[in-house]
This record gives sequence, structure tokens and C-alpha cells, in this order.
Amino acid sequence: MNVKELLIAVKAIESERNISKEIILSALQDALAKAYRKHIEIPDALVRVDIDEKTGDVNVYQQYTVVETVEDDELEVSLEMANRRNADLVIGDLYEEKVSIDDLGRAAALLAKNVMKQKIREAEKFSIYQEYIDKLDEMVIGQIESVEEKFIVVNLGKTLAMMPKAAQMPNERYVEGQKMRVVITEVNRETKGAQVLVSRADAKLVKRLFEREVPEIYQGIVEIKAIAREPGERTKIAVSSKRSDVDPIGACIGPRGQRVQVVIEELKGEKIDIFEWSENIPELIKNALSPAQILAVFPTEEKRGLMVVVDDNQSSLAIGKKGKNARLAVRLTGLKIDIKSKTDVEEKNVDWQGRFNDYLEELKVKEAEKRQKALDDATAAENARLADIAAKQAEQEAIRFAQNEAARFAREAEEFAAREAAAKVVEIVETKPVVVEPVVEEVKPSEPVIEKPVEKPVEKPVEKKEPEKRVKREIKERKDYVSRFEKLASAPKTVEKKKDDFRKKKKEETEARINVAELLKTKDYDIKPTYSEEELDEIRRLEEEEAKKTWIEDEIDFDEFDEYYDTE
Repeated sequence: MNVKELLIAVKAIESERNISKEIILSALQDALAKAYRKHIEIPDALVRVDIDEKTGDVNVYQQYTVVETVEDDELEVSLEMANRRNADLVIGDLYEEKVSIDDLGRAAALLAKNVMKQKIREAEKFSIYQEYIDKLDEMVIGQIESVEEKFIVVNLGKTLAMMPKAAQMPNERYVEGQKMRVVITEVNRETKGAQVLVSRADAKLVKRLFEREVPEIYQGIVEIKAIAREPGERTKIAVSSKRSDVDPIGACIGPRGQRVQVVIEELKGEKIDIFEWSENIPELIKNALSPAQILAVFPTEEKRGLMVVVDDNQSSLAIGKKGKNARLAVRLTGLKIDIKSKTDVEEKNVDWQGRFNDYLEELKVKEAEKRQKALDDATAAENARLADIAAKQAEQEAIRFAQNEAARFAREAEEFAAREAAAKVVEIVETKPVVVEPVVEEVKPSEPVIEKPVEKPVEKPVEKKEPEKRVKREIKERKDYVSRFEKLASAPKTVEKKKDDFRKKKKEETEARINVAELLKTKDYDIKPTYSEEELDEIRRLEEEEAKKTWIEDEIDFDEFDEYYDTE
């Protein structure tokens, strides 16, 4: 089955609805598998669909479980039958058989269509959710698609959002095609209706408008601490500055009120009160109830809220029209406020001035405790930081000391092992008998052969000296002649040289074999060099070679020397 046109449609869906091609192909595979099950009327059948993206070919395979004894021939196949096609299959594997879907019925095709649509719709919802969940509480521009009695449909570009009646401003009139700024208040994923909800009455809209118009708020220099709003009528905003040289109220109002005026025009004439935030509760309530003048603020007898005392002529101003000013102050501060006039409080014999002063003293004590706690926390944090630094330094010193000690132990161990190895080599070499010495001793018995004192000529002492002079003269003339005796006399020096070379070689091998890690594990360093059988055999072999090089008594012809000296 070739579905090149279908793949073209898949690409169009991918670009228009922002759905990845893999999701669409997965939905197509699922739809074809369900359609084939519908066609063969086997709901439990295992079906695998393979789609080649390059050629556009679609192959459908029905899978059977390989078993030893077949109980259901529609779902299982015997091992013998499966091995005829594929000898590598074993019991428990899946045997695939290619089937044709060209003759699918109308019902199966309709089922595939519905499954495909459902999968694409779910993927589209998930894509929209992923895109707009990051824009939650953000301001966007939308166009009104339709106006209903209970809600308004707003087109946000990639999806349609709904604005309920409660989220609309009462002083605005909405018409189709109108563009307006809204704030996204909710993004749903599992609902059947609209996924995105927007609002024009939310207080976050006022906050976003000020962030757009006031650079200091966007940069974080001026912060909106609290905001309370009566949509279409009045909004109260508490602001504070992080820099002493920046006036938060002046920054929000702007030169000649230009910044706040832009926000008021966007909100269709809604009044905005801007005041400075304070951590002192009486001061904050005085600012929140402005322009009314406050005389005293203190807790009620039930300790459930605060009582605010104002002049008689300021009572209505503090409460506001239909209680809006008081409601906004309650929302903004989060405290329950009971506004009373001065006359009403005095009629109940309430010492409001004394209670107000006591409340101020209590707040001062709490503020002092709070500052002390903050100071203690800062001191504790600094001490912890210093202790941490000291601990790290001590740890580094300990590591450095351990490394130095380990290096010293290693050097001592190497020196000790080298001395022991050298001593062992010397001991082994010196304890072995040298073959040269007994050979030299055997030469001594041959000396009587040259006995001339037997004749004992007592004639003239001059005659004794003449042969000696001749021998010496002949020896000087024959400089190139070296007797075997002289060769043998130089043999011990060669043996001693080879012994020294052998000692140096063994010393180097012993030092190379030293394992520093093992030496560090013990503290006594009782290291005694030992020789293996191969090393001892090597020593014996070298000694035997030296012994072979020595002369033997039988190899020397002493008569030749006698004849030579007699001739002379």
C-alpha cells in the first residue's frame, strides 16, 4: 500500500498544527492496527505496522506467539511451523506474517479515521498545553472571535481561549474582531472544553501593564509588593524601592503622570492608588486607607483583627463608596480591619490612645527581637562559614602532612630495601667458593721441577746473575708474548669485575621490585630481600662459567718452561 499523498498530508498537519511527524505516524500506525483487528474480528490480535517514510510503503504484520502446543490458532503458532520460516525462533518469541489491508471494509476504514483524528486532537492539545503553560500569568494580545452570553472566545493565534463573565470588566463593551490585552490565568490539559482561560479583571493584568510602562519595575529596582483591585473602579498598589535614590511612587506615576495615565486608559478609566509599602503594620494600614486620616490602630479585644480609629468626618472616606476602600485595604494587607469613628470608641469607654501606644511599644519590641534574630542568624551563618573554611584548611593541612609522611616513609623504605638487597647480594656472592684459589694452590707442587739449587754451584756469584739478566732481557725483547700464567693471574680481576657488575644489576632489580604501597601499609618495614630459584640458578651458572675459564694443572706443560730456561 502506497500512501505518499497521506505523507504529504502528514507534513501539512505538522506545519499547521505544530505536531511532530513522529506523533502523526504513530497515530497512523495505531489507527491501521485497530482497523485490521476490526477487519479480522479478533480484538486481541497482535498487529505491527511498518511505515517507510522514504518510499511511502505501509506493511502490516500479524504476530503469533510461538508455543509448543497450539491452543488458539488465531494467536499462537507451533514451534515446528515457525522454524520452517525462521529457524532462530524459540518458544516465547513472536512469529510475524505479512498481511494485506487493501480489502479493508468500510467499518474498519471509518474506525481508522476516527482513531487518527482522536490521536491528532490529543497531540494538538498536548502541544498547546506545552506552549501556553510557560505563559501562565503573562499578558498577551488576543482578538475576540465570538461574544456569547456567559463567555467570550478569544483567538490567541494558535488556539482559542475563553474569557468567562467573571473575568470581564463591567465598564467595557466587547465586540467581535476587537483586539485587547488579556492575561492568561489558567491552562488546562484534561478538560474537554477550552484549554486556556484569559481575564481582563485579574489584578495581574495591572501588574503586567505597569511592568510594561515602568522600566524600573521591569529591571527590578522598584517592586510591587501587593496589589488589590476592584475591576473597572479602583486599584491599590503598594510599591517599594531597592535603591534609596529612586522614589517608587514617582517612578510608577512618571513625568506629569504619563506612565500611570497609559495604564488608566488601557483599563478604561479605572482609578489607581499608589502608595509606599511599609513593614510597620499601622503605617501600612494608614497608607492603604488613604486619603482618610487615621488616628490610631490597635488589636481588638478578641485579637482577631485590628481596630482603626478615625475622625468623625473621615469615617465615610476611610470606608469608601460601598465599602470599596476598606475592602481593598483588607485584600492588600491580608488583615481584618474594623473602622470606628472617634466618637463611637469614646462612647464605649475605650482608651484608644493608651492601647495604640501599647501596641506601638509591642511592635517595637517585636521589631527589636526580629532584628536581633536576624543579627544572630547572620552571625551564626558567618561563624559557620568561618568554621567551614577552618575545617577545609585543617583538612588540607592533614592531607599535606599525610602526603609528606607517606613520601618520607617511601624514601626510607626504598633506602632500607636497597641496603638489604645489596647486603644480601654481597653475602651470597662472598659465601660461594671461588674456583681460582684452589687452582693456584695446585700450581705450587709443580715448582720443584725448576729446582736448580740441587746443583748448588758455589763457583762465582757472577755466574748466577748472568742468566737472570738474560731472562729479563729476553722478556723485554719479547713484549708481544704473554704466558698462560700471566693470563691466569689476571683472571681473578675479571671475576671480581663481573661480581661487581652482578651486584649492581641485582641492586637495580631489587630496587625496581620494591612496592611502595605495600611498604606504607606496615610501620616496622621489616623487608628482607629473597631470591627465587631462577635467580639462584643464574648465580650458580655465572660462577660455573668463571670456573670453566680458569686453568687446570693438566693443561700446563711445565717441561716446556724448563727447557726454555735451560736453553737460555
